Amino acid sequence: MGVMERRKRRAFTREFKAETVRLVVEGGRSVPEVARDLDLTESALRAWVRQAEVDAGRGKPGALTTEEREELGRLRREVKTLRLEREILKKAAAFFAKENG
Repeated sequence: MGVMERRKRRAFTREFKAETVRLVVEGGRSVPEVARDLDLTESALRAWVRQAEVDAGRGKPGALTTEEREELGRLRREVKTLRLEREILKKAAAFFAKENG
Protein backbone atom coordinates (compact mmCIF):
# COMPACT_ATOMS: atom_id res chain seq x y z
CA MET A 1 0.00 0.00 0.00
CA GLY A 2 1.60 3.30 -1.11
CA VAL A 3 1.77 6.51 0.84
CA MET A 4 -0.62 9.17 -0.43
CA GLU A 5 1.19 12.14 -1.82
CA ARG A 6 0.03 15.53 -0.59
CA ARG A 7 -1.23 17.79 -3.33
CA LYS A 8 0.60 21.10 -3.66
CA ARG A 9 -1.55 24.02 -2.54
CA ARG A 10 -2.73 26.06 -5.49
CA ALA A 11 -4.26 29.53 -5.68
CA PHE A 12 -7.32 30.27 -7.78
CA THR A 13 -8.81 33.58 -8.88
CA ARG A 14 -12.24 34.70 -7.73
CA GLU A 15 -13.40 34.45 -11.33
CA PHE A 16 -12.29 30.82 -11.61
CA LYS A 17 -14.01 29.93 -8.34
CA ALA A 18 -17.21 31.73 -9.37
CA GLU A 19 -17.31 30.00 -12.76
CA THR A 20 -16.63 26.62 -11.17
CA VAL A 21 -19.40 27.13 -8.61
CA ARG A 22 -21.71 28.19 -11.45
CA LEU A 23 -21.08 24.83 -13.17
CA VAL A 24 -22.36 23.07 -10.05
CA VAL A 25 -25.21 25.40 -9.07
CA GLU A 26 -26.57 26.50 -12.44
CA GLY A 27 -25.09 23.88 -14.75
CA GLY A 28 -26.65 20.98 -12.91
CA ARG A 29 -23.36 19.09 -12.66
CA SER A 30 -22.32 17.27 -9.51
CA VAL A 31 -19.44 18.36 -7.29
CA PRO A 32 -17.49 15.13 -7.89
CA GLU A 33 -17.92 15.45 -11.67
CA VAL A 34 -16.77 19.08 -11.84
CA ALA A 35 -13.92 18.45 -9.38
CA ARG A 36 -12.68 15.52 -11.47
CA ASP A 37 -12.96 17.43 -14.76
CA LEU A 38 -11.03 20.44 -13.40
CA ASP A 39 -8.54 18.46 -11.28
CA LEU A 40 -9.82 19.93 -8.01
CA THR A 41 -10.44 18.30 -4.67
CA GLU A 42 -14.09 17.72 -3.88
CA SER A 43 -13.64 19.27 -0.45
CA ALA A 44 -12.30 22.52 -1.94
CA LEU A 45 -15.13 22.73 -4.44
CA ARG A 46 -17.73 21.99 -1.75
CA ALA A 47 -16.25 24.80 0.36
CA TRP A 48 -16.47 27.20 -2.62
CA VAL A 49 -20.12 26.26 -3.19
CA ARG A 50 -20.90 26.69 0.52
CA GLN A 51 -19.15 30.11 0.58
CA ALA A 52 -21.08 31.21 -2.53
CA GLU A 53 -24.31 30.37 -0.71
CA VAL A 54 -23.21 32.50 2.26
CA ASP A 55 -22.23 35.37 -0.04
CA ALA A 56 -25.66 35.17 -1.68
CA GLY A 57 -27.34 35.48 1.72
CA ARG A 58 -28.40 31.85 1.92
CA GLY A 59 -25.83 30.59 4.42
CA LYS A 60 -26.13 29.50 8.01
CA PRO A 61 -26.86 32.26 10.53
CA GLY A 62 -23.60 33.87 11.63
CA ALA A 63 -21.60 32.64 8.63
CA LEU A 64 -19.22 35.29 7.32
CA THR A 65 -19.35 36.45 3.73
CA THR A 66 -16.14 36.55 1.71
CA GLU A 67 -16.03 40.33 2.16
CA GLU A 68 -16.46 39.98 5.93
CA ARG A 69 -13.73 37.31 6.09
CA GLU A 70 -11.33 39.60 4.21
CA GLU A 71 -12.14 42.51 6.51
CA LEU A 72 -11.67 40.30 9.58
CA GLY A 73 -8.25 39.21 8.33
CA ARG A 74 -7.25 42.81 7.63
CA LEU A 75 -8.43 43.93 11.07
CA ARG A 76 -6.59 41.09 12.82
CA ARG A 77 -3.35 42.07 11.05
CA GLU A 78 -3.91 45.70 12.01
CA VAL A 79 -4.53 44.80 15.67
CA LYS A 80 -1.34 42.73 15.71
CA THR A 81 0.65 45.68 14.34
CA LEU A 82 -0.92 48.13 16.78
CA ARG A 83 -0.18 45.87 19.76
CA LEU A 84 3.44 45.55 18.67
CA GLU A 85 3.72 49.33 18.26
CA ARG A 86 2.15 49.87 21.70
CA GLU A 87 4.67 47.53 23.32
CA ILE A 88 7.54 49.39 21.68
CA LEU A 89 6.16 52.74 22.89
CA LYS A 90 5.70 51.40 26.46
CA LYS A 91 9.31 50.22 26.52
CA ALA A 92 10.54 53.54 25.10
CA ALA A 93 8.52 55.51 27.66
CA ALA A 94 9.92 53.39 30.51
CA PHE A 95 13.44 53.80 29.18
CA PHE A 96 13.17 57.59 28.94
CA ALA A 97 11.45 57.86 32.31
CA LYS A 98 14.40 56.01 33.87
CA GLU A 99 16.91 58.21 31.98
CA ASN A 100 15.27 61.43 33.18
CA GLY A 101 14.32 60.22 36.63
